Amino acid sequence: MKIKTVEQLDDALSDPPEGLVESLAQIDGDILILGVAGKMGPTLARMARRASDQAGIARRVIGVARFSKAAEQQKLEGWGVETIKADLLDEQAVARLPDAPNVVFMAGMKFGSTGSESLTWAMNAVVPAIVARRYRDSRIAAFSTGNVYGLVPVAGEGSVETDSLNPSGEYAMSCLGRERVFEHFSRTHGTPMSIIRLNYACELRYGVLVDLATKIQNGQPIDVTMGSFNVIWQGDANAHALASLADCDSPPFAINVTGSETLSVRTISEQLAERMNLPVVFEGKESPTALLNDASTSHSRYGQPAVSVSELLNSVADWVTQDGESLGKPTGFEVRDGKF
Repeated sequence: MKIKTVEQLDDALSDPPEGLVESLAQIDGDILILGVAGKMGPTLARMARRASDQAGIARRVIGVARFSKAAEQQKLEGWGVETIKADLLDEQAVARLPDAPNVVFMAGMKFGSTGSESLTWAMNAVVPAIVARRYRDSRIAAFSTGNVYGLVPVAGEGSVETDSLNPSGEYAMSCLGRERVFEHFSRTHGTPMSIIRLNYACELRYGVLVDLATKIQNGQPIDVTMGSFNVIWQGDANAHALASLADCDSPPFAINVTGSETLSVRTISEQLAERMNLPVVFEGKESPTALLNDASTSHSRYGQPAVSVSELLNSVADWVTQDGESLGKPTGFEVRDGKF
């Protein structure tokens, strides 16, 4: 990937694979994306727009958020995505939103959840109830997180969708609450849903690899206690999440979305440091457990990730070295006690 500008990055992140174009051609109606102004939402919405256009499907793609930054709303509008400002905790505001046969739910709270536990639960468990009632007759693809599984042995293959859920900390517990609330309304109303357990999406402004590269650039030590992780190019994560709309079911269809490899924090940091021509310093000792997901089901259904780890490393190292734009939001992937 030769990416030098934010415009090129947004274009790459929203480029729909052929399989997604075919998948979105199979479902009817508009696509409504709730919580579109987050890290993934804008490029996912643009991908839905581009895939629908390439499929020759006349549909509205609508993004809903509070839009605290007007520039984000303007960018989406420029990409052909309609926008609506709304607070999803406001039931009357949600009631006024347009009907849509396809809903992608991306709203939620992670960062700053410690100290704001009540708001975290409201965003992660109350908003799903409001949305599930309003869109009981739609398909709903709802984002969740691999944190609901809890720590698993590094020596294993990672958590699979049928594993028992064992969240640690109020953030992960509230995300399990989100899943259970959606499941309740799916079972009660027969609403077809998918639950997308993501762990972790990465682009050049944000992600585990960006966290590691930034620490290397700043000469900060890298803690290897959380010694392993999964990662997937955000464009691939966007495509897999949107493709899950065609697999929505009642009870919900759960799907892990991540890369195909278990990566070592130490090894990946060394490879980044080599590409950046900088030294790297480590602290701590690798634990035998980590947050790891097995995404073989999504790969078999939606295709292998198109962007390899090696390509990601090259692009992240180049972007960070050149002081490319950053979202300034560390992932917190190294957190082991669930306190974000």
